[in-house]
Amino acid sequence: MRQLFTTGLLAVILAIGLAACGTTPTERATSGAGVGAAAGAGAAVITGGSMIRGAVIGAGVGAATGALTDEDDINLERD
Repeated sequence: MRQLFTTGLLAVILAIGLAACGTTPTERATSGAGVGAAAGAGAAVITGGSMIRGAVIGAGVGAATGALTDEDDINLERD
């Protein structure tokens, strides 16, 4: 259970930082899901968890973060 929590937490942190790649909610949800899946799978492998489970959790968190934010909330291209 601790590994699942750690994996989810890492996925959330990484997805929030990278979920703003796009201008529409759909674009941000899609890119957030991709980034979240990669981050979740990587975190799961590092912590010894299931890569599939980590990818699914990360994709869900990334998609939700991307869909629920607008481009002014998280914008990595700001000067």
